[in-house]
Amino acid sequence: MYQPHITVMGGELWSQLRDLAPQRVRPARSVLLRQGDPGTHVILLDSGSTLVTLTGEGGERTLLAVRGAGELLGELAVLDSQPRTASAIAAETCCVRIIPAPDFLAFVDKHDLLAVLLRHAIARVREAETVRLEMATAPVAVRLASALGRLLQAASVAGTEYVVRLTQTELSQMIGASRNAVGAALRPWRERGWLATEAAGGLVVRDIVSIRSHAYAER
Repeated sequence: MYQPHITVMGGELWSQLRDLAPQRVRPARSVLLRQGDPGTHVILLDSGSTLVTLTGEGGERTLLAVRGAGELLGELAVLDSQPRTASAIAAETCCVRIIPAPDFLAFVDKHDLLAVLLRHAIARVREAETVRLEMATAPVAVRLASALGRLLQAASVAGTEYVVRLTQTELSQMIGASRNAVGAALRPWRERGWLATEAAGGLVVRDIVSIRSHAYAER
């Protein structure tokens, strides 16, 4: 089962890693890491959640994963000195720590973390492959319900409602569907009161269990 970095590294080492950089705040929908950029730094996610996306040659975007607090972003590009293979976008307001590559590499070497981090990266690749298969083959409602479920699971604030700070156009790009198809999938959920649309374009999710059950029942 996939575990966040804070779990595989342990709380003491995670706390030491946090101390390497000050905390900064990034607003929802801001780009934290950009695909193709060099690995100049690692982002430690203190709070909030992010979308990890892959952009194809035609500009189409695919959702690979959703990451929450206690995760590192962009560490693989730093470890192997290769360009970033995906982008990370804030799904909500995020508190992050930006750790320069030399400092991160020195920390990894000091605490003999290379093997641990590489095993973790392999687990994330396997997870991303599963998500990509689902996004390529499942009906739109299932893809959308799955994406919303991942967002809620990684959210920094638990509660009866969760606001998705993404427009329907952005959601449609993430799951590889048209905006009209996403709107059609949302309609019955909205009519049943399981979610609502915000004036600014986001979604208020109120009952993800019912949404997922309905989506899978209709497939």
